Amino acid sequence: MSSPGVYEGAANVIAALMLLLEFGMLRQALVRDQVRLYAAQSALISVLAVVIAADRNLPDLYALAGLSAALKVVAVPLVLRRLLGRPTGEDTPGVPGSYTLNPATAVLASIGLAAFGFFAFGNLGIHSAEAPTTALAVAGAMVFVAFGLMIVRRDVASQAIGFFSLENAISLAALVVAAGLPLLLETAFLFDLLLAVVVFAMLIRAHHARAESLSTADLTRLRG
Repeated sequence: MSSPGVYEGAANVIAALMLLLEFGMLRQALVRDQVRLYAAQSALISVLAVVIAADRNLPDLYALAGLSAALKVVAVPLVLRRLLGRPTGEDTPGVPGSYTLNPATAVLASIGLAAFGFFAFGNLGIHSAEAPTTALAVAGAMVFVAFGLMIVRRDVASQAIGFFSLENAISLAALVVAAGLPLLLETAFLFDLLLAVVVFAMLIRAHHARAESLSTADLTRLRG
């Protein structure tokens, strides 16, 4: 078995680091710490785009890396920090009701989800130098862990971060599978993220104005 090339090895390492940061977001009690981990995860996406651009001679990816860093590493975390503003009960550790499961159980459940996603995506039968199988499988694991983050946390800010990290997982899969897409199509994902940020910002402001809290636990009373 031949050793992996520079690109494949870099893609696999970056994907593994992104998955570890995803688990870190799930485990963190402070929303601001989740924002920092999301920024670090997004920075890894930009690094991967630069690696692919250098390895495959795709100069468009340099522009994509710059746009991604400006939006995901700088703009989105800045907006989230401004929305958090004053510290709330959900931004302090150990607040009852911030998890639908206790943290240890949530991590164990997410490990199971990650394993399912890893093996499910790994068995898709995509085997080529252009699409590192391991990195693609890790991207699948990230998708399921991001869904888990949105489910196990009861504050809207953490749910927004889970959605944004889900977009990072999709970006990872897109880069390792179809890095040669036209720049216009690749930047369309960033505009989708920008729209999601605007929507979540409105939801966070409206929910906090009505409930004076970021917790979504009280929304269960709206069920018929």
